[in-house]
Amino acid sequence: MELCSLLSTKAKFVKKLSLGSNGILSLRKNTLSNCPPIRGLLDLSFNQLKKVRCLHFLKGQDQIKKFTAEKNHLTSLIYRYNRIRNVNSFAFHHTPNVKTLQLNINIIAYLDHKAFSGLTNLLTLRLDNNLLTDLYQDSFEDLHSLEILNLRNNQIAVLFNKTFHSLKHLHILDLGGNKITHFEDFAADTFDDLTNLTFLSLDNSCAGVMQLQPGVFKNLRKLSKLSARNMGIQSFSKEIFGNLTELQILLLNQNVMQSLDVNVLEALPKLRYLDLRNIPLSCTCLNSDLQNWTLTNQRVQLVLLYSLQCQDKKLQKSFYNFDTNVCYLDLGEYLFATTTTVILLLTIIPLLYTKLYWKLKYSYYVFRSWFGQHWRRLREKEEHSKYDAFISYNSADEPWVLDQLLPNLEGNGASFRLCLHHRDFELGRNIVDNIVSAVYSSRKTICVVSRHFLCSEWCSLEIQLASYRLFHELRDVLLLIFLEPIPERQLSAYHRMRKVMLKKTYLQWPGSNCTDPVKAQELFWNHLRRALRSGSSRFEEEDEGREEYFNQPPTDDDNYYLMP
Repeated sequence: MELCSLLSTKAKFVKKLSLGSNGILSLRKNTLSNCPPIRGLLDLSFNQLKKVRCLHFLKGQDQIKKFTAEKNHLTSLIYRYNRIRNVNSFAFHHTPNVKTLQLNINIIAYLDHKAFSGLTNLLTLRLDNNLLTDLYQDSFEDLHSLEILNLRNNQIAVLFNKTFHSLKHLHILDLGGNKITHFEDFAADTFDDLTNLTFLSLDNSCAGVMQLQPGVFKNLRKLSKLSARNMGIQSFSKEIFGNLTELQILLLNQNVMQSLDVNVLEALPKLRYLDLRNIPLSCTCLNSDLQNWTLTNQRVQLVLLYSLQCQDKKLQKSFYNFDTNVCYLDLGEYLFATTTTVILLLTIIPLLYTKLYWKLKYSYYVFRSWFGQHWRRLREKEEHSKYDAFISYNSADEPWVLDQLLPNLEGNGASFRLCLHHRDFELGRNIVDNIVSAVYSSRKTICVVSRHFLCSEWCSLEIQLASYRLFHELRDVLLLIFLEPIPERQLSAYHRMRKVMLKKTYLQWPGSNCTDPVKAQELFWNHLRRALRSGSSRFEEEDEGREEYFNQPPTDDDNYYLMP
């Protein structure tokens, strides 16, 4: 080559030799052997080179530090922006001092085991954006000085355990955008030899949901940035991330973790930047500590914290403010307090019983005395009721009330005060108010039950009010009188009346079919008067005089008026 002969006469060495855009078609063996030593850059870009066989044309030029051959038409060994498909063994054997080698943006599908043999001084190797599928244990065996290795956007599916064993000075490793179908291919010792690594990118490097192997990052104690976006990571555990004590930037967005252990985050003392976007975090007690950590920590910047959404997007809840109050109920604490209290009571009560038996018994009788006085005051208050009984009946039964009931309870020596609709209701007052006043102003309520009574809405209201006092105030205030036999099936719809009949004895008016109607009616009135006197001290003395009479055995006619 005449140019080399001319340069040899003018210079002892060349720092930069640029032969770009010269239409060079080929370079023969020993083409540059007559040139002075090239100590810097050799640029053959923008020519028409088609074949470069193992770089034989560089024989004798062992001081070249940078070689560029961009935008050519290489088919067997093509550099950046070419179409090289494979790199054969010892392809760079004649360039031992090269520090930067860029083979990215090609279609390299095969990389020979010894392709980079002899590149002991190489610092930067770019193989990104190719079609590589396999990396072998000896692929980078001679690259002892390598600091930057870019393997992004290939088709790498398998990484052998010793693939990176020679790269002890590697600082940057980019494996993003590959096709690792089984994450177990990242064995626990895959990165063990990369003790000086400061940047590792694994984002978009797997297909599907995967699980990182415990201890996979155990020796990366100098790592400051880890990009693990969209890897399908299911869990965030201390066994995986716990040893990254120098980690400052952690990118975990677009994974499938539902929770993060706050203890692991606390184990990363130098962490300053955390990205959790597009992770299906569950808004449950499982993440209550994480929510509290995100709101209170002052050292870590969490990317778009207030935009993080809960897993269930239909609820449209934000992660930072979902309700965690229920999460802090300590059931064990409550159980401890309860069992402690029970044990103390079971211990103290027998001691108190033994030591304070007579004092407790004395206190019991004092309480009984106080309660009796209180009950008597209630009884005295009841005695001031305006009426002894309110009579609830239907207008169709009014002749029986006026001809039979009134004479026997207000006349014939009886002294009961009865309240009747037509006689005692206040004129001009609402009828409901009159009914309520009559029920609560009377000691008892007597319901005269017949078929007409069951059909009346007003009578239904009156018995409801009386039964309310019976069941809710626990006072015996309701008396039922049946004027005629009524089949039980007709009473089934009146559940309150059925409830009273099941609990209380009621009276049946003697019919004409009894053997002695006169005596039966006399016994009926005696029972009714006795029921009205019960609970009233005003009639207690009178009852004592009649007690002997009522203790006599009942006759057969009692069945007509006294029904259990």
